[in-house]
Amino acid sequence: MFDKIPSKRPETPLLDQIDSPEDLKKLEIEQLSELADQLRLYLLYAVGQTGGHFGAGLGVVELTIALHYVFNTPADRLVWDVGHQAYPHKILTGRREEILTIRQAGGLAAFPSREESEFDHFGVGHSSTSISAILGMMTAATLKEEKKHHVAVIGDGAMTAGIAFEALNHAGHLDDNVLVILNDNNMSISNNTGGISNYLAKIWSSKWYIQVRESGKSVLRMIPSAKRFAKKTETSIKGFLSPGALFEELGFQYIGPMDGHNLKDLVRTLKNINNLSGPVFLHLVTKKGKGFIPAENDPITFHALSSSKPSSTENKGPKYQEVFGEWLCEKAESGDDDLVAITPAMSEGSGMTDFAKRFPDQFYDVAIAEQHSMTFAAGLACEGKKPILAIYSTFLQRAYDQLIHDVAIQDLDVLLAIDRAGFVGEDGATHAGIFDLTYLRCIPNLIIMAPSNENECWQMLDFGYSHKGPVAIRYPRGNAPGENINKEKKEIELGKANILKRKDSSGIAILSFGSLFDISKEVAYELDTTLIDMRFVKPLDERLLKELSKTHKLFVTVEENVIAGGAGSGVNEFVNANCLNISVLNFGISDEFPVVGSPDDQKEASKLTKKELLAKINKKLTSL
Repeated sequence: MFDKIPSKRPETPLLDQIDSPEDLKKLEIEQLSELADQLRLYLLYAVGQTGGHFGAGLGVVELTIALHYVFNTPADRLVWDVGHQAYPHKILTGRREEILTIRQAGGLAAFPSREESEFDHFGVGHSSTSISAILGMMTAATLKEEKKHHVAVIGDGAMTAGIAFEALNHAGHLDDNVLVILNDNNMSISNNTGGISNYLAKIWSSKWYIQVRESGKSVLRMIPSAKRFAKKTETSIKGFLSPGALFEELGFQYIGPMDGHNLKDLVRTLKNINNLSGPVFLHLVTKKGKGFIPAENDPITFHALSSSKPSSTENKGPKYQEVFGEWLCEKAESGDDDLVAITPAMSEGSGMTDFAKRFPDQFYDVAIAEQHSMTFAAGLACEGKKPILAIYSTFLQRAYDQLIHDVAIQDLDVLLAIDRAGFVGEDGATHAGIFDLTYLRCIPNLIIMAPSNENECWQMLDFGYSHKGPVAIRYPRGNAPGENINKEKKEIELGKANILKRKDSSGIAILSFGSLFDISKEVAYELDTTLIDMRFVKPLDERLLKELSKTHKLFVTVEENVIAGGAGSGVNEFVNANCLNISVLNFGISDEFPVVGSPDDQKEASKLTKKELLAKINKKLTSL
């Protein structure tokens, strides 16, 4: 057990010999526990240096070693769900020293990446995809007549998503050889853990049990009534002793629950499973943050760590998430019983922890179930409640169908607090919130707003809550600029922009949509141009745009969203539809996914800087 993160690279002589799973296989099984200790210590050091996901990786050290020890990776296919837990996997597959570059510009990706390693068989970032992916790989191997093992690892949290159970159901139908491993590190499906469950797991994966089971089936296949009786008896006994009845009904042979930190038992069980035919479900009980006392005691705080390297301390305002959380509490304090707050497993990240404690009867964490969260909100709205769904931009993509069909078509009073809009940083392309304006703008009945500071965020939340119909407010991760919040004044009117600087003689009007307002302001004052905080992406302030088009020759739209179909595209459409005599320059993210790195790194790589904005405006002016 460790109680602190090493500040210097620890001595790990056994781990240093492992440059690939082939090196791992050279070890005796008795050496694996020592390797696990060294791997866990090195992981503590590495993540302490770079920051990143922490607790999940510590919890699968033994499982990762066992998988690469037993299976012939990369020929055998291994898919990790989400990828939070994939750091030990990266270390054991030739990236031990490179792990110190993870989540940094030019370094390793935060999650498994097919471009990064032949051992990363599927790129991940969002949860609950591993079973579907491994079934696709398994089916491809069958079609190509290739013999290999297929293993998917999925966490208990990810099992709450519908796609996971869709895949489990399909696996039972395919009835081919696949191993699904449930890494149960939070709330076990059953409390049936400990000595007896481990004993049962060994029996149910043993050659003796397999032979008896298969031989019995062969004999009884010719006697239908006896076969039915035997199957019923087997199911009854396992249902009494095991929590796996559900998975058995889906067509899996269930094994577990067993201790996911017992290396010898893991290795033996995985070797036994190789003798089984058809889908197998292995249920492991692990401890998130295993081996590091602070993480074991507080797995939520230690889900991820910030880098130990010193960072700049700019004097900025509160985080947007804090502004949302404070607004939520104050709104509930006013006595509005219709308010209901919802999150799909992002309570802490979305700033809802305090609200959940103070107003538990008005708070619902529906777990990793974005589709359900949206339709759940729709159902609440149908009965006169005012649901507020706090959801990350990248995860809102998963509930798009429900947003259109269940909320927008019915024009329901649902407020979407869209967090992590724009560049998010080190988690990379899978977590970037750079598409929401594009995929939201085309939906009828939906109001879309983007605040430029914390005061506007507060005002927009007030407006959105009182508006009849669906409203989306998107705001970035991290600190706001530091504006005072005027909680009394109602500053937002439907579709009305905010004119901050009017300079008709310049011929240029900068139309800023949300989080890039800081560089919009700097450029506007440097060039002495008109500056508009647009506030609304939909509806646009059409009256103002028509007025400005008469005295200006160039609109410059600025947004932290892809250009294609974004806020700027909305301005283009309006200009063309109304035959306005004005040119438009769209400044946003080009047709590309962001690089790995900090939000500043990503903005620099995507040319979303003051320097680039100035250059593009000057270039455009030369053509007018």
